[in-house]
Amino acid sequence: MRFIRYLILVGMFAFFLNAGPLTRAQGVGNSASITGTVLDPAGAVVPKATVELHNVVSGLSRTATTDNGGNFSFVNVPYNPYHLSVDATGFSPYAQDVDVRSSVSVNVKINLTLAGQVSNVTVEASGGDLIETESTAHTDVDRDLFDKLPLESASSSLSSLVTLASPGIAADSNGLFHGLGDHAENSFSVDGQPITDQQSKVFSNQVPVDSIESVEVIQGAPPAEYGGKTSLIIAVTTRSGQGVTTPHGTVTSSYGTFGSADAGFNLSYGGEKWGNFITANGLNTGRFLDPPESVVMHDKGNEENVFDRVDLVASGADSIHLNFGYTRSWFQNPNSYDQQYHPCTVGVTNCGATPSTSAFTVIPGTNTPLGLSDQRSQIATFNIAPTWTHTFGTSSVLTFGGFARRDHYNYYPSGNPFNDFSPDLQSVTIQQDRTLLNAGARASISYVKGVHNFKAGVTYQHTFLTEDEHLGVVDPGYVSSPAPGVAPFQASVCTSEGDPAVGTQAACGIARAYDLTAGGTLFHFHGHTDIKETAFFAQDTISVRNWSFNLGIREDIYRGISHSTQAEPRAGIAYNIKPTNTVLKISYARTMESPFNENLIIASTGCGSPVLAELIPVPPSFCGQGNEGPIVPGFRNEFHAGIQQAFGKHLVIDGEYMWKYTHNGYDFGIIAATPIAYPIMWQRSKIPGYTVRANVPEWHGFTAVVVMSGVSARFFLPQVAGIPVIAPAPAVFRIDHDEKFNQTTHLQYQPWKAGPWFGFNWRYDSGLVSGAIPCYGPTATCSASTPTVDGGANSSLTTGQIGLTNNITGGLLTADQVFQAGFTCNGQLIAPNPLATATQNPLLPCAATAFGALNVRPPAPGTENDDHNPQRIAPRHLFDLAVGDDNLFHGERFKWSARFTVINVANKQTLYNFLSTFSGTHYVTPRTLTGELGFHF
Repeated sequence: MRFIRYLILVGMFAFFLNAGPLTRAQGVGNSASITGTVLDPAGAVVPKATVELHNVVSGLSRTATTDNGGNFSFVNVPYNPYHLSVDATGFSPYAQDVDVRSSVSVNVKINLTLAGQVSNVTVEASGGDLIETESTAHTDVDRDLFDKLPLESASSSLSSLVTLASPGIAADSNGLFHGLGDHAENSFSVDGQPITDQQSKVFSNQVPVDSIESVEVIQGAPPAEYGGKTSLIIAVTTRSGQGVTTPHGTVTSSYGTFGSADAGFNLSYGGEKWGNFITANGLNTGRFLDPPESVVMHDKGNEENVFDRVDLVASGADSIHLNFGYTRSWFQNPNSYDQQYHPCTVGVTNCGATPSTSAFTVIPGTNTPLGLSDQRSQIATFNIAPTWTHTFGTSSVLTFGGFARRDHYNYYPSGNPFNDFSPDLQSVTIQQDRTLLNAGARASISYVKGVHNFKAGVTYQHTFLTEDEHLGVVDPGYVSSPAPGVAPFQASVCTSEGDPAVGTQAACGIARAYDLTAGGTLFHFHGHTDIKETAFFAQDTISVRNWSFNLGIREDIYRGISHSTQAEPRAGIAYNIKPTNTVLKISYARTMESPFNENLIIASTGCGSPVLAELIPVPPSFCGQGNEGPIVPGFRNEFHAGIQQAFGKHLVIDGEYMWKYTHNGYDFGIIAATPIAYPIMWQRSKIPGYTVRANVPEWHGFTAVVVMSGVSARFFLPQVAGIPVIAPAPAVFRIDHDEKFNQTTHLQYQPWKAGPWFGFNWRYDSGLVSGAIPCYGPTATCSASTPTVDGGANSSLTTGQIGLTNNITGGLLTADQVFQAGFTCNGQLIAPNPLATATQNPLLPCAATAFGALNVRPPAPGTENDDHNPQRIAPRHLFDLAVGDDNLFHGERFKWSARFTVINVANKQTLYNFLSTFSGTHYVTPRTLTGELGFHF
């Protein structure tokens, strides 16, 4: 820590030492400004010259015209190398490369030559413009690409964009994605504001895509300025209105499948020294989340958001920026057939009087059928982030910013709590009111001089967590897994506190008082904690000839329910072989992995809450062994080696191999078979993998991007913190973040600049590791929770309600769950009807050699291995298409646009996951058609 502070003091001293005349500051967060003056051979200014800034890989293209003083300016330019060209009447074309790598403004002085004179500059982009001498692998996505990229989810568009455009990402349901083998070790940097909490549809609201100018996804070793969760870093640069002297805006409206309607607008306006950009939109749809069925039941939702960015140049050296955002989402939690059409069971009282109706046969019950499950969620997200920048001379910029972001999450149970009960799916009703307030400040100083690009800074964050839950047992057949020394109990027989029908009072367990089927009340959990995080960092990129050296060090101080202080060196080397347009690179990073904040308080009770320990349930052998309790920060060592190669000026390929070793690997469990998840911690994890990205820059209107990866996610027992879960028995297993291979190919074609355009996606996923399914064992993820067969020719699956068992509660799989997995016997569906009964399934028992599945992939007999050959989701190919025209009637001042998008063109019916401990079962989006009309002014 002293070493870091020393570096910061030295850096600040150097900045002030080199301070000279004041210049205008424009950069904020992940962007800077490029300014310049265009002169003729005699040194006179050249007005009305056309200046173009272009990055052939990301697709960014901007144009400016010099004023009467020959000056031009590009503001809010994302970090990247650029090709800058100048065209003026009577002069030869001019071009040069400009590299933007810090918030220090880049100033260029351009001297044109008269037309006809020999010039030694290269005007057109070459193969050298396709590569970067950077040791950290990253993917740049400009707005021009994601405006034409068919995105799967309107309510989590940023997640869809990152998943499709970046390598190393496995797609999951509800806007979740697994970055490089981790579940939620991803962080966002929005104009420099750090956001390390989850940004999926079921945890928090995302920054709207309409507010984004560009995205840089860092999949390589993270620079020292990033911490907390660094498996994948999404650096977002928002849109600005500065310099937009004539107001511009867009009004759009769309309508599509599932009654999905969207309306929005954005407006940019400002001047040379100020600007404002504002966007607002609203969405209403009948399929908000990815449901557990191929059809949609109880899945309506809506979302409204507004984003505003204000920029002001207060003086020649000072700039002020302000981001403001508010998003509210409300949505139903989708029902399965089991939830939609379940009956009452013996012992349930006060079930409700209205029978369920269905096109399918309702399983007979002894009482009136339960009403529909009606569980809902609401998330309100507020964010405000002011930033001040000050320049010292032409080489140094001081940035100081504050931020406050608040998530308020509510989970609402059904009006009748018994309606939340679902066989082998949900045994407990729950209501949650959770808030997360993250407030803090950050300061950094950047210095660019000669071969050095130095940056040092400090970030302080204070996160206020409050959790409030009410839960009670609604399963009349619930059998507890009690705390140590307490015998098991069956809730339905513990009908009276003083005189249980069977056994002793102790046999009824602690949760007896919270069994609603026996007249109990709701258990109330309330917790509040503060988490304080301080980080210091210093880093320098040293560019010497063909070499680039990235050196950095970071120190994180974490003070929450648990404590940790860690020093983290970062280093990288890249070498540019210019004759062949090849870059070789290696890098290393030591990182501190901070715990998930979502439901961290309830998770950290460990075995301290007898009621939770009984309801989860906790394995009795776990408690008292010293390995339960608060989640603590982990630490990771990661290594990367890669190559970037340009082939001519029309293709560049970037490949990298990585290896990550983590002590304290994070995962999630669920609270007593409810949809509420909490973090847990395994002893360690090993995550090796590779990423590949290929870009074809625009060539006669054609553009192509291909990303692909394969990542292994190997986790090692035992569980070492959090409320214990029933864990698999082997020493190592593949977690459901693991996917052998995935790829996205995006093709884009616009025959002429003002004409219509076409965008096409092909996405292939080999399939995540599945939740435990019936397979041929015996191994942990099969036999620990499902009876197995020995693989012999005459063996058969265990018979029961439908012959298979469930990995959540250890009970029988329902016909609906068999239907979701698509289990087959001799090629025929075992449960063609999701509400079939055991007697309606003549295919059971089924010989092991005849057993198969459509939506999951059980390993072949004798080959199942939890580490090397686990059960997986079936592979899938998905195709998306978008066509549009940005200027239908060829207007100049006012333009009309139209767009038609088809998601899942082939209407492939397949799964994201099946009986995942964290998120259950979800189908991918079926064929979805959307039409959009826009007016631009």
